[in-house]
Amino acid sequence: MTNMKDIAKIAGVSSATVSRVINNNGYVSHITRQKVESAVEKLDYVPNSQAISLKKGATKTIGIIAPNITETITVLVKNFTLAAQKKGYTVILYLTENDPKKELNALELMRSKQLDGIFLIIRSNDWSTIESYTKYGPIVTWQRVKSPCISSVFIDQYDGYLLGLEHLYANGCRTIINLYSDIRRLNTKSRIKAYEYFCKKYDLTPHSPELFNNINSIQDGEHIAHWLANQEIKPDAFMTSSDAVAAGLVSQAKRLGYSLPEDFSVIGFDNIEISHLLDITTIDYSIHKQAENAFKMINNDLSLQKLTPEELDFTLIVRKTTK
Repeated sequence: MTNMKDIAKIAGVSSATVSRVINNNGYVSHITRQKVESAVEKLDYVPNSQAISLKKGATKTIGIIAPNITETITVLVKNFTLAAQKKGYTVILYLTENDPKKELNALELMRSKQLDGIFLIIRSNDWSTIESYTKYGPIVTWQRVKSPCISSVFIDQYDGYLLGLEHLYANGCRTIINLYSDIRRLNTKSRIKAYEYFCKKYDLTPHSPELFNNINSIQDGEHIAHWLANQEIKPDAFMTSSDAVAAGLVSQAKRLGYSLPEDFSVIGFDNIEISHLLDITTIDYSIHKQAENAFKMINNDLSLQKLTPEELDFTLIVRKTTK
């Protein structure tokens, strides 16, 4: 393989001069630079990225770990990657399919210095296992976590969920079904607390969280539409775990002959593209900005050039699935 000594021999300069030209580090006269660049082109020289990484102690590569690809995760990956690329980072996506071993394999890449940091969107292992890897580089998560060494870009969903519930109540809804993602997660627990507070405030009878748990996908939303069709006493509204669930529910309900919001109301969560396409009322909490904040947090741990994360909040986006 061609190396700097070969380039130096053809250009008639020292290896140190070649290094300064290739790394753009230090003064080299215009004529000498032209000689080196001509030799580089003639030999078709490409720097060894692994050798450079070892020398500098950084790969300029960040990993994203996710269980799968959903509409929301696509937004997170896209915006994190764009933010990272602007600062010269390469981003590699690792899909775990909820397999803890696959997640550990990705974390091991940071221990072996193949990654500088990791954006862990949704975990598969317990937090204590993941925390043990933070000594090898920064880990930032999209999930809510109480950890002294893992940063999170979460926004407490209590306020956002309550915003949607209040909108439904103001529109006359009194029998509201909540479709939860995973009642073990801290964000979902915040949603449950918001619903319990809401029911107490308006003297409503809450339903058990376990009745509608692990509802995450478009297909899950479609199943809820069929469940609705089989109920003699029907609810007048649904608060959903995501826009994807809301989209499945709304689309299938329309195929079954229901009209929204005349027959019942639906509110999504995320304000991703599918909610706009289907005119679904939703809660916006800046998914794209959360992804950008995640990169900023990792960057600030790796670089002297600090970036300021944005403060984010919830916004109710009213469309045609509520009155």
